Amino acid sequence: MPTLNDYQAVAEARTKDELLAALLAVAHKLDFGLLNTLLVVERPQQAAVTVPLANTPDGFEEASREPSASKRDPVLQKLKRLSIPIVWDQSTYADEDAVDLWDAQAPFGYRTGVAVALHLPGARHFLLGVDREHALPKNQMKLTRLLGDIQLLAVHAQDAAVRLLAPLAQPTVAVSLTRRETEVLHWTMLSKDTSAIAQILGLSPNTVKFHAENAMAKLNCESRHAAVLRALEYGLLERT
Repeated sequence: MPTLNDYQAVAEARTKDELLAALLAVAHKLDFGLLNTLLVVERPQQAAVTVPLANTPDGFEEASREPSASKRDPVLQKLKRLSIPIVWDQSTYADEDAVDLWDAQAPFGYRTGVAVALHLPGARHFLLGVDREHALPKNQMKLTRLLGDIQLLAVHAQDAAVRLLAPLAQPTVAVSLTRRETEVLHWTMLSKDTSAIAQILGLSPNTVKFHAENAMAKLNCESRHAAVLRALEYGLLERT
């Protein structure tokens, strides 16, 4: 079974290669030969950026995945909604009329496994899956322990994944805000409401709302405070 040192090695990895090696060390101790991780970074006005880290078998991507597979894959669809480990096997795909996807991946060793998704601040999502050919434990106590170990692995891996993989997901097109949009977010960050911002900037409340809504749309946020956090993340605002 993995030790605390194994999990620390994952959390403290300094490079992508170190992270993959540390993750595989834990996966192998849990009796899984295949490991897949994926960092998904949502970007305003752009498609989400995905950065994988895995020991994918040669030929798997070319032979097993049709263009629409991700939309049909029942495991991926569950990961979008849930933050608990998902156990899957052939029946998972058969129940969703997608057994052809299982048939395509099974020859490469993807016959059963466990996957977990962690939905992180900053519109980021970390997915981790471990897979193997032979069945998971039928003993409920052993299975529960296994799921706990995999959840623990994902928790230790998430910070390292964001630290090492997120820089690879920088937007190809810079998001820009106008001067007024930036000013409205700046004063929002300082806890000023619409009326106060209007008075400070010499604008009408409706104009302040207009600039705030434009900024929210550009940053793909549903609230001003979420827009402030994302603008800070993108370097569009300076902390005071």
